[in-house]
Amino acid sequence: MLNTKSAIVVSLCAGVFFLSVASPVEATELKVGYVDTQRIFRNAPAAVQAAKDIEKEFSGRDQELQKMAKKLQGMQENMEKNAVTMSEAERRNKEREYAELSREFQRKQREFREDLSLRQNEAYATISDKANKAIRQIAESEKFDLILQDVIWVSPRLDITDKVVKALSDGK
Repeated sequence: MLNTKSAIVVSLCAGVFFLSVASPVEATELKVGYVDTQRIFRNAPAAVQAAKDIEKEFSGRDQELQKMAKKLQGMQENMEKNAVTMSEAERRNKEREYAELSREFQRKQREFREDLSLRQNEAYATISDKANKAIRQIAESEKFDLILQDVIWVSPRLDITDKVVKALSDGK
């Protein structure tokens, strides 16, 4: 019995000690902001320009792939249309030619997608770095305590995305 009472007294004394030592919490308001990363990638001038540059850079290869796809479609239609009148050797040669072109098309298409994805990721990384710098500058200058990105829902009054886009437009 004495052991339990002693433990309770020690616990109470420790609790009072910790409460008296702990600094009082100030009643300050927390300033929170939110940034929509996808909107930055859509609206920031650097992102828009990067998308145009990438489209221009890859347009030639895209046109080449479209031409190959049309050629393949034409070959297939031709083989279907003339299958009855072709000799066995001619049909096999056309099928082999079609298969080779199809493999080349698929290879070029895969390379195109990989190169495009790599280039887009590089551009997004650059824009993301610039956006993060702008966000930090805004957070410091406007005394934000917390900036959130990519959340499911946020009140529009917390959204500072337009400020970030403007900062990126101004070249900050």
